[in-house]
Amino acid sequence: MADDSHLSAHLDAQRQAFDAERYPTLAVRRDRLKRLGEMTRQHRQDIIKAIRQDFGYRPEAETRLTDIARVLQAVRHARRHLKRWMRPTRAPVPFRLWPARARVHRQPLGTVGIIAPRHSPWSLALLPAVDALAAGNRVMIKPSERAPTTSALMARLAEYYFSANELSVITGDADTGRAFATLPFDHLLFTGDAQAGREVALAAAANLTPVTLELGGKTPAIIGADVDLERAAERIAFGKWLNAGQTRLAPDYVLVHEPQLTAFVAALTRVVKRFHPKGAAGDDYSAIVGESHRERLDAMLEEARDHGCRVIPLGETVELSRGAKLPPTLVIDPHGGLTIMREEIFGPWLPIIGVGDLSHALAFVQERPRPLALYAFTNDREQRRRILEDSHSGGVVFNDTLWHNAVPALPFGGVGASGMGGYQGEAGFLRFSHQRSVFLQAKRSSVGLLNPPYRSWLYRLMGL
Repeated sequence: MADDSHLSAHLDAQRQAFDAERYPTLAVRRDRLKRLGEMTRQHRQDIIKAIRQDFGYRPEAETRLTDIARVLQAVRHARRHLKRWMRPTRAPVPFRLWPARARVHRQPLGTVGIIAPRHSPWSLALLPAVDALAAGNRVMIKPSERAPTTSALMARLAEYYFSANELSVITGDADTGRAFATLPFDHLLFTGDAQAGREVALAAAANLTPVTLELGGKTPAIIGADVDLERAAERIAFGKWLNAGQTRLAPDYVLVHEPQLTAFVAALTRVVKRFHPKGAAGDDYSAIVGESHRERLDAMLEEARDHGCRVIPLGETVELSRGAKLPPTLVIDPHGGLTIMREEIFGPWLPIIGVGDLSHALAFVQERPRPLALYAFTNDREQRRRILEDSHSGGVVFNDTLWHNAVPALPFGGVGASGMGGYQGEAGFLRFSHQRSVFLQAKRSSVGLLNPPYRSWLYRLMGL
């Protein structure tokens, strides 16, 4: 566990190292990215075992997909495009200032802090680190105390692959995390729930530290009347019950055309049984992380039952030596006042709500805080246009879920209640860079004519 003085010493060492190398070369940055990739690639089995221990149980395939592959893909993408990203960009100059020139120079910020969550403990710590290192920064990471085995592994490997003044991992409890957020970083990125995000933003504000917040929220899925329900059910089932619903991008509720609600529930039930024939007991289904999180989910579902909602469990609860597996469960037509419709679920419960037409579905979404993503299933171009123009969300996916986050060239981030700022690929490189304005005056320039004493006829000539 790190105390305040230890944290400050880490930050001071990184600042001094940055001051000695304020603009790392392309070769240096690519080397750091290469080492980050090797740290993940060479220790895949260790990462899989650590995350499984922290979860109680998590399928190897899900760890490979959500934690390992994403980091390796991000490293490859950044190393491939980094030369172009680092290149200064030209800016047009008004003709009255010719022949002066202007450009935008992309400058590293300094030291970037990252506070990572428990549900994808490897990737959500290292994905922003990829962007920050690509941009030429030093990085400090505070992984989740609720994934202690993974955090300890990350700290040990970071010491082997990096010097502490390049990238360091700070382990510790929630108090350490709060102290970490008060450090005067040049940028701070936090991934987690909205309440913790507010606390991080307040702590960072004392130092005027710019923040990027990835907060999640209630991501909707809209089912159009023109789509194949079986296919839509398959894509929603994958997105919802990956990691047992413990992803910020999981569909949080489904809006379906009222006459199709029964058929969609039947299709979703068939798909879940095909994906998980043994229910939650199967090897391809993850456990819930943390006893307090399970208690919250149980209370949420019990409240829905008490208010007369039809609850359809698609399997049985499986108790583990550490934690439990909670089965996929459908909650039909819950009213908006229930906790399950007010708070992000972050688990395997899925509300399904019958609505009228697309206008009703969009109105339902617009009445609520802006989500991290919106999933819409329709083949109609006009409906897609309406969805894009009449809604707000961090990202939009048509006829699928989640996969926009697997495209490194697309920025990832929320809007409004689901977060502020974004990263990934070039967007992440820019997030952790300062866009520095550079103006180069020519030897001979007409602006000298504007020196005092001022002449009104010259103003008219120059259109001022």
